[in-house]
Amino acid sequence: GKAVEWYRKAADQGHAGGQSNLGTMYDNGHGVAQDYGKAVEWYRKAADQGHAGGQFNLGLKYANG
Repeated sequence: GKAVEWYRKAADQGHAGGQSNLGTMYDNGHGVAQDYGKAVEWYRKAADQGHAGGQFNLGLKYANG
């Protein structure tokens, strides 16, 4: 969908919020096929930039296996 398209544009430019949101889209299968591996990948990119949402979501993925 359009949301994924715009999040990806931001994420590909290093925008931490876009990376975290794109991870959420993969996590929930909204606009893309659900893919936990890709979700973690995008959460980690955001988390590595100090993005609190990315850090929180990455922690949740580890806590929930």
